Amino acid sequence: MSLPRLPLRDELFLLGHNDDTGQPHVHRQALALGLAGAVLIDLFLAGRLVLDPNDDRPASERWLRLHTDQPIGDLIADAAIAAIRYGRSVPPVKTFLRGFADDLYERTRAGLVAAGILRQSTRRRLGGLARTDTYLATDSKWAVVARARLRYLAAGREQPDNHTAALAGLVAALGLTTHLYLNDDGTAVTARLKAIADQHHRSVRDITAAIDAAVGDLATAAYR
Repeated sequence: MSLPRLPLRDELFLLGHNDDTGQPHVHRQALALGLAGAVLIDLFLAGRLVLDPNDDRPASERWLRLHTDQPIGDLIADAAIAAIRYGRSVPPVKTFLRGFADDLYERTRAGLVAAGILRQSTRRRLGGLARTDTYLATDSKWAVVARARLRYLAAGREQPDNHTAALAGLVAALGLTTHLYLNDDGTAVTARLKAIADQHHRSVRDITAAIDAAVGDLATAAYR
């Protein structure tokens, strides 16, 4: 029996963490920016939004436009639609990513716990004074299947659909390719996944480029 496909943000969240420890592979703020971009990409693929086709500015500065505000039936995706529809102004992509990413890591994690895909456990130390919460997958199949699709793409064994091509671009942009457990050179795998993603929709490429730019800004700010 095939698994139902998770939203891009949920797959990215799972791929962004160590299966055994639950620790993130990249900075949580960077991952949150990726999650926000994944939400936008899912909305684009669902026909809910577009990036202004007449906007010739750099990818991260292109404006978001709702094609329809019909809800998806997903709390986070519908919150994004509402944020775009009822915001004070229609934001460029990078501005939206920064704002929507604010608590998106925690919201995505909570949604995965509610769906039974993650489970929370608490460990107490120092006589119960210190508490550590850990979130681990209830079944490794979710991350394994998503990882396998990307490995097949990188090896040229499978033709990508729009969802998997977008996931490839997100993983490459966040520097997660080394965690696909391929024996190939990480730089070469990243280049292959980017090339695959670049063959698909321009709007998806531009959203991914905006994530890359926002993560770069985050890194620059951290070194100041």
